[in-house]
Amino acid sequence: MNLDMTDSLDASATSELKLQLPSGCLSIPPSIMRLHLLVRLDFSGNSALNCIPQSINSLVHLRSAFFSDCSFKVFPIELAACPALEMVAFKNNNMTDIPEHALPKELRWLILTNNKLTSLPHCIGHCHRLEKVMLAGNLLDSLPAEMEKCQLLTLIRISANKFQQIPEWLLKLPRIAFIAFAGNPLTSAYNTSTVSGDLTPIGWGDLALLNRLGEGASGVISRATWLKGPHDPQNTEPTTMEVAVKLFKGDLTSDGLPANEMEACIAAGVHPNLVTPFARITGHPLETQGLVFDLIPQDYKNLGKPPSLETCTRDVYPSDMSLSVKQVVRILQNIANAATVLHKRGISHGDLYAHNILYDASGTWPRRTALLGDFGAAFVYGSENPSAFLWERVEMLAFAFLVDDLLGIAERGTVEEMQVVENLERLSKSCSVPVVQDRPSFSDVEKTLDQIQLP
Repeated sequence: MNLDMTDSLDASATSELKLQLPSGCLSIPPSIMRLHLLVRLDFSGNSALNCIPQSINSLVHLRSAFFSDCSFKVFPIELAACPALEMVAFKNNNMTDIPEHALPKELRWLILTNNKLTSLPHCIGHCHRLEKVMLAGNLLDSLPAEMEKCQLLTLIRISANKFQQIPEWLLKLPRIAFIAFAGNPLTSAYNTSTVSGDLTPIGWGDLALLNRLGEGASGVISRATWLKGPHDPQNTEPTTMEVAVKLFKGDLTSDGLPANEMEACIAAGVHPNLVTPFARITGHPLETQGLVFDLIPQDYKNLGKPPSLETCTRDVYPSDMSLSVKQVVRILQNIANAATVLHKRGISHGDLYAHNILYDASGTWPRRTALLGDFGAAFVYGSENPSAFLWERVEMLAFAFLVDDLLGIAERGTVEEMQVVENLERLSKSCSVPVVQDRPSFSDVEKTLDQIQLP
């Protein structure tokens, strides 16, 4: 629905409404306040917009409101009066202040990426349903102690801020599973990452870009030909090799800074179940940073899709998708093995989701049934970090969510398959106990998975 239609609407006759306003609005039209069944409002991109009328509280069914790329220097307190509001986005607003009692109490999802916030209000502790908070690219050096009351908090992005230390209570919240923390002063204290010089340098002139494979927030991935491929002492002829190239944009993303993604990606090293680079690009004419990866066969598909507005922190799957219990166990074995290696190297992936996993449905290579990629939320906390034990157990809950998700699409027609399902249910339960310290390590999980007898 667009702005021109709002005056002609009979609010009493409409069903659920979703309204996206075009750019160029200087204020919110009063006619919108008559749309009492409005559930989603999107004013993003209206750079002159900086206030909200008090009458917005008439939108009693409004669940999500987007005001990204606007000019709200102060979080509008009027939104607190919207009784059903669950999701609010103010990305890229140069916001400097959130007044006390400005946050809607039913809030589940708060997006404040790339602003100038130096603190959060104490009232955030009253948002007992809060699950997801996006705060990358601000000026925060602490979180309010009252935030510990947000016991459902599952995902937080606090990369590229000013944290000298991370609150220990955050690492002990019973539902926290995804933390992005790179780009803070603290992260450099225990940083033991591999420097980019350890990767093979490949000159830009030795690469011929072909078709684009995909684009994410941090960069563009393309198929390319490496014109001077790996040296073969048995062959004097020049060799070529098909590769994948990722060129980084350099801009802040909702997860953090691309430079930190590169750092973690390189530090992870080569592993059969990780999508990590084998070379770095040098000599790009625009000085763009880039990495070179092995080209992943086309048989590999994304295991899941990112969370929806409704699921908030949980991935979604096609309604017709199913996996055999053997596939489920192989995928979990591969990912547990990859996570074991990451945490031994002092690296948190930060985004261990099915939508960041590629899997081979054919099952041709059991050791490479699944590949974990996308290091946008990852950071190198360092294996000597005193909190290393907790970082691994936080990510263990993300793994438990993955187990639960795959059990939801697992085939279970035989007695043997049901036995596998029951074993995985017990594993998931042990990986998701509320006391973070009582969860197993990924190495422990590997051993448990290896003991499961497959049909």
